[in-house]
Amino acid sequence: MGSPVSSTDTRLPVTLLTGFLGAGKTTLLNTFLRATTGPRVAVIVNEFGDAGLDHDLIEVGDEEIVLMQSGCLCCSVRGDLTRTMADLIDRRQAGLIDFERVIIETSGLADPGPILQTLLVDPYLARNMRMDGVVTVADAAMGPDTLDRQFEAVSQVAMADLLVLSKTDLVPAATAKVFEARLGALNPTARILHANRGHLPVDALWDLSGLRPAATPEQTMRWLTPQEPALSVDAFANLSGMVPTRSPIGPTLSAHDARIGSASVILDKPIPGVAFDLWLDTLIALRGPNILRVKGIVFIEGLAMPFVFHGVQHVFDPPLPMRDWPGGDRRSRIVVIARDMTRPELVRSLDLLRAFAPKSTDALPF
Repeated sequence: MGSPVSSTDTRLPVTLLTGFLGAGKTTLLNTFLRATTGPRVAVIVNEFGDAGLDHDLIEVGDEEIVLMQSGCLCCSVRGDLTRTMADLIDRRQAGLIDFERVIIETSGLADPGPILQTLLVDPYLARNMRMDGVVTVADAAMGPDTLDRQFEAVSQVAMADLLVLSKTDLVPAATAKVFEARLGALNPTARILHANRGHLPVDALWDLSGLRPAATPEQTMRWLTPQEPALSVDAFANLSGMVPTRSPIGPTLSAHDARIGSASVILDKPIPGVAFDLWLDTLIALRGPNILRVKGIVFIEGLAMPFVFHGVQHVFDPPLPMRDWPGGDRRSRIVVIARDMTRPELVRSLDLLRAFAPKSTDALPF
């Protein structure tokens, strides 16, 4: 797992903005860039000409970075995203540019996984930047068809911390509700917000991750807890296999949706460190490429406080010690979202933890 990060993390927060084609991702981004009350932001796009950003530019520093009237910076990727981000860090540290946050806007139906891994794997970026959240914009009008046709869209939904539902005014309320239920079934822990013609509260994109020093225990718990348990496709009663406790609720899943599975575990007692390491190493070795997100609060034997961890495929953030317990709840909670793994497979992977932990366990309702 690596060494825990400091509780005073000063790295730049990075927000990854993804979304379905035509869902209104750029409209949402323009809204934030025009907001003068928010923090100064550096936006990374593929090409200025294709970005569709408002061209209210004050000056062009060079062919790659422009300053906008809002005070935000816009930077185009020239070849390699890693070099682009490293260059932004270098210029900021040299006092040439000033910004407090970074937004990476992906093009089209890009898979968020490689970008998340870049931030975790590259030593220079990992020392200077941290992932603050993945935002996926999905439109209620064409979104259902996009999920049916494009598995990349399903991956974007499954990996999101925040799902922004757009264009709900273009479809009947019942249609929007069914689509929202489908999104919730694919990613039970993601928060879902409705965008009113691309407008959201200015701070809606910030501080999404529970893996940050400033996060309160309650915020970290929300990051791990299903937003709408009633939207889950089914539930299981224990960790030994699939034991639904009620009839499936929500929309019928498409073939692409069915490739995404999730499972979770709550452990009442501290986990032996060897058990956690064994479970994580085994999961990575056997199914690393299939793991979209793994996150959790873990209470290890011998440690006074729990820590928060997060990973994408075979790459993990350094664990972050929590400042305090979330209320009176002193249990470990782990959530796994994966593709091409059945729920029984996911549940069995968590049995490794149960083999070393006390027998009293509960499962989250998804």
